[in-house]
Amino acid sequence: MQQLIYLARKAVLRCWAVCLHPLHNWYARWLLYAGNAVYGPGLCSFGIPDVRISRGSRRRSVPCRIGREFTMRNGPHGVSRSSQRCLISVDRDGVLRIGNRVGISNTVIICTRSVTIGDDVKAGFGVHIMDTDFHALDPEARRGAEDRLLRRSAPVRIGNNVFLGAGTFILKGVSIGDNAVVGARSVVTRSIPSNEVWAGNPARRIRRAEEGKASPVMERSAHA
Repeated sequence: MQQLIYLARKAVLRCWAVCLHPLHNWYARWLLYAGNAVYGPGLCSFGIPDVRISRGSRRRSVPCRIGREFTMRNGPHGVSRSSQRCLISVDRDGVLRIGNRVGISNTVIICTRSVTIGDDVKAGFGVHIMDTDFHALDPEARRGAEDRLLRRSAPVRIGNNVFLGAGTFILKGVSIGDNAVVGARSVVTRSIPSNEVWAGNPARRIRRAEEGKASPVMERSAHA
């Protein structure tokens, strides 16, 4: 009996999700358009993201471009089933570029200057990509009105076919080369060359990625 109740409840929730999915897609598109963003066809949003895109310092500037087949999983629709939605925040003078066939789950992207994400990038749940320190590093400045004005920002670039494990933090000024793998819960403070596996806090080189063979770090991240 309990098994039947479980299956019935699962079927109802599945039907409800299927019915809501087109509405989530429509609302996500509206949020991106309202934020002066440009995206390619095939955008797919499971759940509703949190989009905060400024209109830029010039009236016709476009601070955000999103490629084809961009997929977002938000809140309970993500792998972690958490309440965290995907957050895309682009400041007035920031420029965000997202390539084709990128997939993110419960992911945070903060762009105050420049964030570039290549094609075929996969970001596990809870990944944070940030190009700023948010606040001044000087303790005296943090207490004053110029706190945010003195914050440090540097461009972030993520190459093609990069895998970011769950809970990874990508900090300002970092460049990640093509085909790189970053293990779960890593804190990336310096640039990663192409075709390498990195993990840890701070992240360090584990070994060179092997073509056609999944690394143990990737497997652990995928099942985290």
